[in-house]
Amino acid sequence: MPIPIPKGSNLKDLFSLKGKVVIVTGASGPKGMGIEAARGCAEMGADVAVTYASRPAGGEKNAKELGETYGIKSKAYKCQVNDFNSVSKLVDDVVKDFGKVDVFIANAGATADSGVIDGTVERWNEVIQTDLNGTAYCAKAVGKHFKERGTGSFIITASMSGHIANYPQEQTSYNVAKAGCIHMARSLANEWRDFARVNSISPGYIDTGLSDFVDKKIQDLWKSMIPMGRDGEATELKGAYVYLASDASSYTTGADIIIDGGYTCR
Repeated sequence: MPIPIPKGSNLKDLFSLKGKVVIVTGASGPKGMGIEAARGCAEMGADVAVTYASRPAGGEKNAKELGETYGIKSKAYKCQVNDFNSVSKLVDDVVKDFGKVDVFIANAGATADSGVIDGTVERWNEVIQTDLNGTAYCAKAVGKHFKERGTGSFIITASMSGHIANYPQEQTSYNVAKAGCIHMARSLANEWRDFARVNSISPGYIDTGLSDFVDKKIQDLWKSMIPMGRDGEATELKGAYVYLASDASSYTTGADIIIDGGYTCR
């Protein structure tokens, strides 16, 4: 059966997430894309489950602040997205605690700091396992739940690096993984066409602190290649996550939203 048309037509109703339960992986940082996606959903009324891998204090702090600030239910869970059993347990635990899952934002990931020749095989596998396979594990774990309920929205944090090869830094494993994530979203949109929507968001250079290890001269060079002339802030992404999570995007599936300050339009 086709995914139904939303009953509401008022834009405020379409963007509302009241009564929805949203999972956001990789949301333990103070200013990352994950926590901003969670904040955006909470602002619109959703109950939110956030995950952490190695920073339990950050995850618990963010969950507490979400609940207190927005008056919604929020809880933090430990999850290693590169382990399917861990992701499967996450979905089971959230369903047990919240009753259901309406939206899953697969945001957790790993960065790359070397090319193919200079990097180790172990590091290549780590990035691919986390960014690509981990996203597939999230889809597999929540997809069954979406299918049983006949509804759901799966949102992948991809990257503009899935569209271009970044210069001058070498990060082939990351580029390959994110390109795979973009095509995964398209493929899942077709596979899940009867019960759930699947889309991806491709951010450009976002100031989350994860790129602080990159030499300043290199960072200055890539900023010179951005038409808007600056890195983005994670808060500039949350509107896109809310759109894809909500009924406002009811006819949007298999799409990739590029938010990169114009980098890929050069």
